[in-house]
Amino acid sequence: MSKKTTHRVLIVDDEGPIRGLISQILNRDGYECETASGVDEALAILQEQRFSLLISDINMPGRTGLDLLAEAVRLDEDMAVVMVTAVDDRGVAVHTLEMGAYGYIIKPFGKNELLISIANAIRRRELEINNRKYSEELELMVQERTKKLMEAESESREAREETIYRLAKAAEFRDNETAQHTLRIGAYAGILSRRAGFDEDFCEQMRVASLLHDVGKIGIPDAILLKPASLTAEEFDIIKTHADIGYRILEDSRSPLLLMGAVIAHTHHERFDGTGYPQGLKGRDIPLPGRITAICDVFDALTSHRVYKAAMPVEEALGILQDGRGSHFDPGLLDSFLGCLDQILLMKQKFADG
Repeated sequence: MSKKTTHRVLIVDDEGPIRGLISQILNRDGYECETASGVDEALAILQEQRFSLLISDINMPGRTGLDLLAEAVRLDEDMAVVMVTAVDDRGVAVHTLEMGAYGYIIKPFGKNELLISIANAIRRRELEINNRKYSEELELMVQERTKKLMEAESESREAREETIYRLAKAAEFRDNETAQHTLRIGAYAGILSRRAGFDEDFCEQMRVASLLHDVGKIGIPDAILLKPASLTAEEFDIIKTHADIGYRILEDSRSPLLLMGAVIAHTHHERFDGTGYPQGLKGRDIPLPGRITAICDVFDALTSHRVYKAAMPVEEALGILQDGRGSHFDPGLLDSFLGCLDQILLMKQKFADG
């Protein structure tokens, strides 16, 4: 059989016979008792020792049992307190319970009344301690599992982004553009989306999915894709097919990011007036991701150096963008782009071509 736990009890009363009587009753029932004749003595003991239970008289010379109760619950939150008084006052009883006491005994009391009150107080306190520990352990477990889930989600997100970046980079190896172009388009698209007031999830999806805008160039012959001179009309028609090719590469994915990438690949060369390609969509029939990426892609193409052209000054490129407001570009989105130009230029510098 398991050994019964010995509970230590501190008894505080200015009357020696009362202290002795309570000690005698509790000692016979297996409790280990310590006594104090006043609040200051009791507090000194509580500073040095731990107890399962404090039994205190209320009316004592100097500081009262209520003063002791207030200090005791602060010193040791795991200790139960039972108050003893000769005055049967319901208001005082309620007040002691509100302060944190677990019981209230009226003098004179019988042996059984005392033992039952003490046992109930200790049992209630132990139950609260166990519940608190369980809650703390449960909270720690939830925090640990949440942390692991967040780490797993972060790793998964990083893996998805890495896969998308590598896929986009594969297309760039066949083009005169650089990996920095892809990163700039992603950064611009995220900034523009935020400026236009879209939620953070959409903005992050735009930042990543827009990296795939030119993935369809994988399917364009080198002789056309890498031609340093001007393209013929027939060659340009072939170049235009990269929008359809990119869409076909990505359209069957189960990933929301790749599906958005498919939309962007398919529609980032559409024009707001309906004269773009490959579908000739007009106005807001052009999906939002395509309208956002179109602005970012044209700005970067104009302001970046290529083997077949020099980089255009930013001011000149902005003039071309403004000339295309409402014809090439969604006017509201273009205004948002111009409104966050400082951030765009910081990203342009951060991801500058080497």
